[in-house]
Amino acid sequence: ESLFPKSLLHFEDFGRGTAAKILDKYQDKILTFNDDIQGTGVIVLAGVLGALNITKEKLTDQTFLTFGAGTAGMGIVKMLFEELVRQGLSEQEAKQHFYLFDRQGLLFDDTEGLTPEQARFTRSQGEFDNAAQLTDLTAAIKAVQPTVMVGTSTVHNAFTEAAIREMAAHAKHPIIFPISNPTKKIEAMPDDVMNWSDGRALVATGIPTPAVDYQGVQYEIGQANNALIYPGVGFGALAVQAKVINDDVLAAAAHALGGLVDADQPGVAVLPPVSKLADFSKKVAEAVAQSAIDQCLAAAGITDAKQAVADFTWQAEYKPLDQELARFE
Repeated sequence: ESLFPKSLLHFEDFGRGTAAKILDKYQDKILTFNDDIQGTGVIVLAGVLGALNITKEKLTDQTFLTFGAGTAGMGIVKMLFEELVRQGLSEQEAKQHFYLFDRQGLLFDDTEGLTPEQARFTRSQGEFDNAAQLTDLTAAIKAVQPTVMVGTSTVHNAFTEAAIREMAAHAKHPIIFPISNPTKKIEAMPDDVMNWSDGRALVATGIPTPAVDYQGVQYEIGQANNALIYPGVGFGALAVQAKVINDDVLAAAAHALGGLVDADQPGVAVLPPVSKLADFSKKVAEAVAQSAIDQCLAAAGITDAKQAVADFTWQAEYKPLDQELARFE
């Protein structure tokens, strides 16, 4: 704080468990942001909100299955859980919307080796007649009946045809995000997901992928790339000299991003394209700045979020060399 005042510390790739410990220790003390936990959580929340804008469904009516319950997966669960609480559910009610699937299969209270983050969201084996068989993803989907499934497992082709068809059998508009990257680690390719779900799935991936042509409609595939979110988050926080970046600030960023989806356009992606990053990063920054102001986290005297972001913006302007040289004559 004394060496680099008015700075933001953005960190990532600290490994399972370590990142959470560092974030828990410092997030209420300095302006900091962890990309693996918070960035991934925000971008998935934004994608889910974008998808629900298209389907006209409520977040509180969804059931979430997280495939890969590591640092990124649990960051996603935490962000979605807190949004459910913001929307009126009690913590106990909100927890009932989540299921975790990892190397061992569906995670239960008595599963060995649980991390503290996982232990908050595990289920009891007594909830299921066939708990011992839920080491298989398709069986777990049949038992859990999720409406939203997010893959952060890095297990290539883990979302099989049987698994996707099982999910589509009970979900009218299954929201399926295989976001592991690069391509050799993705859980399923979007064209397969669209075909196996009879064109009903809303898909986002962790890699850039072309649109999918299904029965004459071009379905754009959103890229759940954290780069969609952290420039705006960092810029907005710095523009108002925020004291900290808390979960309400991040939720504001997710709503701003998810709200950009044009729900009336056929085949629209659940997230805006990376190619328009500069345009929507401003909107995210303004939402973050406004949230910080509303929570009294901004510096004294800063009350206008849009003006603060505008004042903090620098635009590179390259003039012809002869004009620049003329300044020194």
